Amino acid sequence: MENDGKAHGVLLMNSNAMDVALQPKPAITYRTIGGILDFYVFLGPNPEDVVKQYTETIGRTFLPPYWSLGFQLSRWGYNKIETVKGLVANMSKHNLPQDVQFGDIDYMIRMKDFTYDPVNFKGLPDFVRSIRKDGLRYIIILDPAIGANDTGYRPYDWGNELNVFIKDGDTGENLFGKVWPTYENVKIDESLPWDEKTRLYRQYATFLDFFHPNISTYWGNLIQDFYKTIEFDGLWIDMNEPANFVKGRVNGCSKNKWDYPPYKPRIIGNIMAEKTVCMNVRQTDNLHYNVHSLYGWSQSRVTLEAARKSTGKRSLVISRSTFPSSGKYAGHWLGDNNASWDQLYASIIGMLEFNLFGVPYVGADVCGYFNHPTSEMCLRWTQLGAFYPFFRNHNGFGYEAQDPTAFGDEFVSKARKVLHTRYWLIPFLYTLFYEAKVYGSTVVRSLMHEFPEDKTTWDIDRQFLWGSILLISPVLDEGKTSVEVYFPEARWYDYYTGKEVSSRKKYVSVDAPLDHIPLHIRGGYILPIQEPANNTVFSRKKPMGLIVALGDNKKAEGELFWDDGESIDTVENEKYLLVQFSSDESGLKFSVVKKGYTDSNLPNFGFVSVYGLDTEGIESLNIDGKDMKTKSSFDKDNKVLKITELSLSISEAHSFEWTLASPKGTGSKLQTLAVASLLIPLIVSFAFIKE
Repeated sequence: MENDGKAHGVLLMNSNAMDVALQPKPAITYRTIGGILDFYVFLGPNPEDVVKQYTETIGRTFLPPYWSLGFQLSRWGYNKIETVKGLVANMSKHNLPQDVQFGDIDYMIRMKDFTYDPVNFKGLPDFVRSIRKDGLRYIIILDPAIGANDTGYRPYDWGNELNVFIKDGDTGENLFGKVWPTYENVKIDESLPWDEKTRLYRQYATFLDFFHPNISTYWGNLIQDFYKTIEFDGLWIDMNEPANFVKGRVNGCSKNKWDYPPYKPRIIGNIMAEKTVCMNVRQTDNLHYNVHSLYGWSQSRVTLEAARKSTGKRSLVISRSTFPSSGKYAGHWLGDNNASWDQLYASIIGMLEFNLFGVPYVGADVCGYFNHPTSEMCLRWTQLGAFYPFFRNHNGFGYEAQDPTAFGDEFVSKARKVLHTRYWLIPFLYTLFYEAKVYGSTVVRSLMHEFPEDKTTWDIDRQFLWGSILLISPVLDEGKTSVEVYFPEARWYDYYTGKEVSSRKKYVSVDAPLDHIPLHIRGGYILPIQEPANNTVFSRKKPMGLIVALGDNKKAEGELFWDDGESIDTVENEKYLLVQFSSDESGLKFSVVKKGYTDSNLPNFGFVSVYGLDTEGIESLNIDGKDMKTKSSFDKDNKVLKITELSLSISEAHSFEWTLASPKGTGSKLQTLAVASLLIPLIVSFAFIKE
């Protein structure tokens, strides 16, 4: 950001180890220990332009399936299928929306890929099929480390046949580390230190080479075969830095120049291979030293391909490790966080960053991965998480349950409120992802992106925007029941009531009781919404609506993207519906600019709210030429026109026309014009008499 509010961006495209130092000038020093110094400069001139230019270069985001914008539940430590069944039933019993249930590594046999525990998770395939009937989806985890000690384990045996494992730089044979898979018939002493448990109980593990020419055959076929057992809807790929529980390999790395370079960047540990594999490993024609940072990216590509071939649908991949252009293939969660208040704030920064990076499908583990949150913290985090693009509650092994049903009925009631708010807004969020895919824009953005000339916005990272329109101001501190909300130069309306905010370019203290997250809509825009349900399968059938928020020029505009929500490449194949909306103080128009998707079950528009009308009421309302005055009401206190009980096709053009009653004492506009027309002859006559 320059002092005049103009922005530019710089990308150093380099996959070697590096550190970056920020100087006070301001200046940045990159120190990288290999590779090409490949710089790209993006000229802006505003922050959003920089991101669009960057994503045009690296590749733009995938369009997530519609269901993936719903609420998702996960936990490492369900331990048995009865726990999962009970949770799903509890969510439904309490009328809490849920779209996705996850399976972490405890669904596997001794944490081995492409297995499921037939004892503790007996009946898992049938369970997955059964919840789909209720509209839920199931995502399973897969790791890139393949256990090597079990006889007859096909993923290892076939991997050797196809030669798809990374090779030790010293011997040319498979490199062995240790990750999750354990030896057969051992009982783990959980009281032992981590490294000792790793030494005694973890199998030798090989690591897949995702650059190998046979990898699509190997990884793709294993995934497709496993789909015949568990009909998953998406894949969660973890530990793909790649992570390793020993330093480099089982016997340590040799003293070579790649693992002990002349300069070691400021990375974790004392050697380059801390928590990962040796740097002199060979990956096809590559040295791991040069492509370490590409490991998760290379896995994401083949995993999305395999998921789509397996499901026949758009599917979803969520990856822990990313690199520029990972957003074309995968979403991301922000790693193993802690159940502490500071992590709410940190997650906003991470979410904003990954939107800059071209990975807009992002979120943090709601309520924290490590330790156990208080009820208040988890509720505030649920309110914040409802505005992560990737909205998942997840925690780690050995910690107490923290799903929305775990804290009692009062928590359930408050959580339900914000979950429903999320579901109301999913059509808008989905449209933002369409715009990100087509134009490269961010889905979640800082206020600076929309108001770069206002330097106050440059420092704001406790509030954020969905697109250009929705301002989110969460409570991030314990015991607080209000938020200091900054309102840039624009008309702003309370999302819930439509009441206009009276202040601009200043901070305002806004009430935020425990069941409330402040949301505001920016004037000049139109927001598509839809009635919520227990998941998106059912909400997609509910009536849709619009919130029209008039700007200073008394106009507003917006759009809605709609397709079947799960087919592959609907944008590329033009199998979608795009409806644009425009409004002023006298009416509203729906224009269908793309009609590539039709369905007998398309929802209808059922209601419209118009914020910011300067009137005491409306005198007439016509919709598509029909008198619909009886369908309207006007809230004089908040200046909101509500139109309800409609049934307008989503795929057809529509026209709303209304006439406004003038403020008290002035009469209607039509009356004012009539009086004016009568007065003109009198004024002219008076002029002649004076002459």
